[in-house]
Amino acid sequence: MIQFLKLIFHISVLSLIVLSLYPGSLIGYWLYGDFGQQPNLINNPFGTTINHFIVYLYVSLLGFFVYQKKETFQKIVFGLFFLSIILEVLQIIVPNRSFQLGDLISNIFGVLVAYCSIKIYLFIKKP
Repeated sequence: MIQFLKLIFHISVLSLIVLSLYPGSLIGYWLYGDFGQQPNLINNPFGTTINHFIVYLYVSLLGFFVYQKKETFQKIVFGLFFLSIILEVLQIIVPNRSFQLGDLISNIFGVLVAYCSIKIYLFIKKP
């Protein structure tokens, strides 16, 4: 089961990279036929920024869970923080994309909440 979850984690990270760096919204195209329209996962006053939090929370929780007992855990933590920053910064040079500070904060906050959640889980789980 853990091997399957690792595969899902790596596919999720790859999908995140493609969706973040594609010049336009692939999900917007699939849902609305418009590369320029970003869908909201949840109707909220923050717009699509909440999408970033939800996606990075999901990917981070999955990665931290499957690598919680491995020596690579710290590498996964730093890698996801780095990925959350670099993908948003790279949007400066990608056509039809733009850097947004709110999205960057949401990316980092999603990773941070996942990290704290896993640490609390591991603390409670200790025998």
